[in-house]
Amino acid sequence: MKRHGTRIQTVMAEIQARIASRTYTPGIRVPSVRAMAQAMQVSVSTVLEAYERLMAEGVLSARRGSGFYVAGPVAPLALTELGPRLDRDVDPLWISRQALETSSDALKPGCGWLPASWMFEAGMRKALRNVARSDTLQLAEYASPLGHPPLRQFLSRRLAGIGLQAPLEQIMLTESGTHAIDLICRFLLQPGDTVLVDDPCYFNFHALLKAHRVNIVGVRYTATGPDIDAFAAALLAHTPRLYITNSGIHNPTGASLSAVTAHRLLKLADSSSLVIVEDDIFGDFEHTPAPRLAAFDGLARVIQIGSFSKTVSASIRCGYIAARSEWIESLVDLKIATTFGGGRLAANIIHQAITDGGYRKHMESVRQRLAEAMDSTVARLQAIGIKPWRVPQAGMYTWCQLPEGKDAAALARACLSEGVVLAPGNAFSQSMTAGDFLRFNVAQSGDARIYEVLKRALGA
Repeated sequence: MKRHGTRIQTVMAEIQARIASRTYTPGIRVPSVRAMAQAMQVSVSTVLEAYERLMAEGVLSARRGSGFYVAGPVAPLALTELGPRLDRDVDPLWISRQALETSSDALKPGCGWLPASWMFEAGMRKALRNVARSDTLQLAEYASPLGHPPLRQFLSRRLAGIGLQAPLEQIMLTESGTHAIDLICRFLLQPGDTVLVDDPCYFNFHALLKAHRVNIVGVRYTATGPDIDAFAAALLAHTPRLYITNSGIHNPTGASLSAVTAHRLLKLADSSSLVIVEDDIFGDFEHTPAPRLAAFDGLARVIQIGSFSKTVSASIRCGYIAARSEWIESLVDLKIATTFGGGRLAANIIHQAITDGGYRKHMESVRQRLAEAMDSTVARLQAIGIKPWRVPQAGMYTWCQLPEGKDAAALARACLSEGVVLAPGNAFSQSMTAGDFLRFNVAQSGDARIYEVLKRALGA
């Protein structure tokens, strides 16, 4: 009887999970008793009892001669219920929470940002003082829909420096880089569309795209960009609407797009309806700028986004979108609908900070510190058997492979119990093929205790 009861609960849990993920919405007919019994390899009586209990709970309703239907309102959106259930150690949302919520004394080699002491604190304090002396309009009024004109002018000049001509009317400020992608997804996607991402890629791309109810397809990432043959096959098989990538310094691998790969990628995109979103958040970390898809394309089918949270301050949220003029018009409408006027104060502060002469010197110092930290971190990891996939030329990330037979999720679990937050590879991999990889942030990996904990967890 206990086994029968467990099977009934399993059927009930399956139906409830499909409702929570919005696979089954109100009014949708659920599989017939016989079809469900066959699919779950249980008896018809087991499924019938499960459906009867779900009816008693108000989850299902029955229609004579027709079958069983989902009752009630649409379930609240639960991102963790969309797609296959992930172990929490590789769940992007859970990993983000661990990095954001753990105490300040925790060690975070798996987090995605610079230590607070590496940020542009002096410039921020000076900018805050200057903005505090601004007139009432600057301190209290909504921003214009496109955003702070001086900051957009600065961005236009900076984009010109990498070969991208984007006048002010083609640049719109957003509340963050994530907000920029969210607006683009609202603009271009419908539930059920397909989006290509790099495999591996920044794990919050996965979480954000799940919220938009789209199909996510990963394309293997190489040392020079996406695997072009795999990309062509994905275009043919899935007819994707979007491709989201980093072109400067790739997250999590630290690789950079080559000019040859960029041209081949754009040639493939020209033969499709694909739109490319290029996240350029790490541009200021480069010693020599890598090719940019947006520059080669001239913003015809490529949209570039970015923000300042990695170099200036994560507390002051401000990002941007650079796109063709007619798309910016529609994106402005979406921005008004979702955030109204935008953050005038944040944009003003960011503009004051990055146009101060100290920002250039600050970034020179950060790039030098990162280069030294990269050398040190790679050497210390190699000493305990953790090898870099490649040694990046710039940036804060190194993508590393564990010794044979070691599992990154299990290692992350063991290290978390000792106060070390890691970023296991399958959190970044749509295909879940990076189970023996970890992403390390070299700026957060200077403490010797990290390597002691890793060594114990590895059994080295």
